[in-house]
Amino acid sequence: MKRNIQIVLLGLCSLTCVANAWGQKKNFTQEVAVGGSFGMTFSSVSFSPSVSKGMKQGYTGGVIARWITEKNLGLQAELNYVQQGWKEKFEEQPQFEYSRTINYIELPFMTHIYFGSDRVRFFFNLGPKIGYALNESTHSNLGPDDAPNRHNEQHDIPVQKRFDWGLCGGPGLEVRTGIGSFLLEGRYYYALGDIFNSRRENPFSRSASQVISAKLTYLFTVKKFTF
Repeated sequence: MKRNIQIVLLGLCSLTCVANAWGQKKNFTQEVAVGGSFGMTFSSVSFSPSVSKGMKQGYTGGVIARWITEKNLGLQAELNYVQQGWKEKFEEQPQFEYSRTINYIELPFMTHIYFGSDRVRFFFNLGPKIGYALNESTHSNLGPDDAPNRHNEQHDIPVQKRFDWGLCGGPGLEVRTGIGSFLLEGRYYYALGDIFNSRRENPFSRSASQVISAKLTYLFTVKKFTF
């Protein structure tokens, strides 16, 4: 009997806490905004065994939906087209060039944390991202006998794992105006999957993408409602 009374009291306390939290959120005006973005990417692939490489420049663009659920916190989902890949360095033979571009469609789903005034806000987005490789292309002036002392297996292997997934996040600045919000954001993506098969018989045990991007975004509010 005593245990049942404790459970009832605990339940009443929980309901009271929920009611208080609901009452605190009731006066907050939630906001749903949509828009588009465009920017540049600087990407590479982390190989093991390692390959001498640099950052490859590409582009990204897409659509965004953001839901500000409470003060200083919201959710953001995107659907983007993004160029990733890598560019190799030939320090002893600088006349040689090799780069590969892999075009992805991606879906980041992130927590949006912000602070500041009604006009200017700083924010940080963080969350998982999934993507799918649509196609790829290479640029090279290498012949079959060039750079014989390097690992060149990656040149002949197409993307074997088209599904890409990992974590992304970064800071940004938002300026809110009467015609919408303008955002400047930097972002880093770290892939948890590989682009090549990584079994023991394969040449690479690791082939994961890393992407740094900078982009401009425009958002306009489509709905506001108070809870």
